[in-house]
Amino acid sequence: MKKSVAALLAASTLFSFAPLTAYADHQEEQKKVEYIALGDSIAAGMTPYGDINKSYPDFIQSYFKRSHVKLLDYDNLGVPGYTSEQLKEDVLNNPDVMKEIKEATHITINIGANDLFRKLMTDPAHASDGIAAASANLENILQAIDKLNPNVHVYVMGYYNPFSYYDQDSQAFLDPLNNALNSAIKEAAVSNGDSYVPTGGAIDPHFQKYMPNPEDNHLNIKGYKVIAKEFWRVIKKDVK
Repeated sequence: MKKSVAALLAASTLFSFAPLTAYADHQEEQKKVEYIALGDSIAAGMTPYGDINKSYPDFIQSYFKRSHVKLLDYDNLGVPGYTSEQLKEDVLNNPDVMKEIKEATHITINIGANDLFRKLMTDPAHASDGIAAASANLENILQAIDKLNPNVHVYVMGYYNPFSYYDQDSQAFLDPLNNALNSAIKEAAVSNGDSYVPTGGAIDPHFQKYMPNPEDNHLNIKGYKVIAKEFWRVIKKDVK
């Protein structure tokens, strides 16, 4: 009888601790994520009315938190008004940014629109020069990221159409420039082995809903949620 009780206790002990052991193993195997966002005012979360609110990286962070991964760190390094030259300078020479890149597992980037916009405001006849500068700088940015962290997953955004409120004659000039910018961004990303994330297809047909101020080309929170969703369609493949 004593032997049977001992055997029973041994069995019950085994079953009691087995689930806890399995849970511990699951925790140890859980993928760890450190996510940083690089970019301009779109990454920073600039709204159509000039203030900063929730950005698409904030919503991507929420996606990470709801998935099975363990989010160890999240830093949004987006800066309103940033050009590709400024971001390149950060990636190459800013020790704080370089440290974050070295530690990251996932990086999102949107950059290049301000290169085009500044050229349009100062020398519209040579606006394509802004696209060429953005393309060259983005190539350098992506290559520098790979040198700092060869294993990081990088996702580069294609811009929605910021000129949707302009008249048809203006759009005949401006739309091809935006398309050319996105083509250059995509080429730089793909040639470097990174992921390109287009957003125009999700935003442009509903631009009045997501870009409600005709005097400003930034998105509202609903628009940034859409951008985050487009990123997550691609990112989630790398967090399984």
